[in-house]
Amino acid sequence: MSPYIYVLTTNGLLFLLSVIFWKFPPKKINNFYGYRTFKAMQNQDIWDFANTNFNKSLLFYSGISFLGGLLLAQFSAKEISWEPMVLVMLSILVSIIKTERALSDNFTDEGKRKK
Repeated sequence: MSPYIYVLTTNGLLFLLSVIFWKFPPKKINNFYGYRTFKAMQNQDIWDFANTNFNKSLLFYSGISFLGGLLLAQFSAKEISWEPMVLVMLSILVSIIKTERALSDNFTDEGKRKK
């Protein structure tokens, strides 16, 4: 498989999904679509904050991942195998960690905004 096709189907797909999540965020708390953790689903205020924060973060880091994957494909002397998937996983992991940290900084455990 061509390295470019591999990057498009991994990193490119994540970037496309992040654009969709950013353009069409979930309006109400649900079990199917959006950033769904126990803390994010406590109330509508937290839900909106968590999804906005996660979508911006995922868009940024998946864009970096996509560009990094394209650079790997451009400069690799052999077939690339696991490197683009590591970039995908790091993008998702960093976005989750940043969102959970932002939730902890802005909301109490009971679901109220910190002042």
